Amino acid sequence: MPATDRLALHGARVATLEGSEGYGLVENASVVWRGERIEYVGPRGAAPPAEREWEAGGALLTPGLIDCHTHLVFAGNRAGEFEQRLKGVSYAEIARAGGGIAASVRATREADEDALLAASLPRALALRDDGVTTVEIKSGYGLDLDSELRMLRAARRIGEASGQSVRTSFLGAHALPPEFAGRADDYIARICEDWLPQIAESGLADAVDAYCEGIGFSPDQVDRLFSAARRHGLPVKLHADQLSDLGGAALLAHHGGLSADHVEYTSAEGVAAMATAGSVAVLLPGAFYALRETTLPPIAAFREHGVAMAVATDLNPGTSPLASLRTAMNMACVLFRLTPEEALRGATVHAARALGLSDRGRIAPGQRADLVLWQAEQPAELAYWTAGAAPLRVIAGGRQISCVAP
Repeated sequence: MPATDRLALHGARVATLEGSEGYGLVENASVVWRGERIEYVGPRGAAPPAEREWEAGGALLTPGLIDCHTHLVFAGNRAGEFEQRLKGVSYAEIARAGGGIAASVRATREADEDALLAASLPRALALRDDGVTTVEIKSGYGLDLDSELRMLRAARRIGEASGQSVRTSFLGAHALPPEFAGRADDYIARICEDWLPQIAESGLADAVDAYCEGIGFSPDQVDRLFSAARRHGLPVKLHADQLSDLGGAALLAHHGGLSADHVEYTSAEGVAAMATAGSVAVLLPGAFYALRETTLPPIAAFREHGVAMAVATDLNPGTSPLASLRTAMNMACVLFRLTPEEALRGATVHAARALGLSDRGRIAPGQRADLVLWQAEQPAELAYWTAGAAPLRVIAGGRQISCVAP
């Protein structure tokens, strides 16, 4: 239909997520949009006329879900490591033996762009058909400039093919490539001096990420990388405090970063720093589950300090082979004791904020028309079911991109 036409969905139970708490429910409501933007949310009888109209029949309407942390572009898989971990081998031991991220690097470097797209698109479509309208995709399995750019191009193509909005993060500092073995400082210098200018010039990355951990990069190295990223006008995110407390969350906050992700070992000082900076804590229960971790993120401290908590899949081949954001929401409730409301806000409002996006995550005039219609009576059902029924309709930027409804 022409972009100037109005479209409308009538008779829905709308969870607008307006305000700072509650679901913002509007009963028997209409939502009307033109092009990518919502024009009206409210009583059906007051809705403006539309050229095309759908009946919701009392079904639940929510904002499109936002998966704000994935590594879904990769080649190969690491099912063998899954077996190893079940036999008692730790993730750190696997990484030191040449597995982990290094195994995905070898497979990804050997794949051309079309092969990466073919392997990765089904994972994005699985998220789409689970209600995800915006997905963040990281590089980080190339670890040389050509391979990293190839991953980022494949990520952009996924958005074109799936209808989802794709945000990309350059994760060159994910692991130390073999050609830089024992020379982590030299590798960070190469990224800062040679790669970042080309990454920024390409326009393929929306943010810069890094892995700050004993088996990753030190706080000093990440500090240099983030300073260089900000000089190039790129916001920063961080894999922080997953296996130990190296002060990653506080470092991220120091740079005014968008989000600190994992955060199981984040200290009270780190929480306070994030609160001051307005950074989001991205909870990744899929990795916590897959690695059989026992140290919980400081949920109570995040609540006390008003740190926004997002929820994401961390979809990746080694430590979170999870392609359902709703399952991640369920895990966040069961494992981390989030409420269903916190989980839904974590996959919408706060996930948008973790990506630096203010135009989505809520249903309100002026917001992007990213909408999902569910065969559900109440929002808590989205986190209640471990694997619920597929959405009836998924609408992204005003266009229907997935539908099982008649």
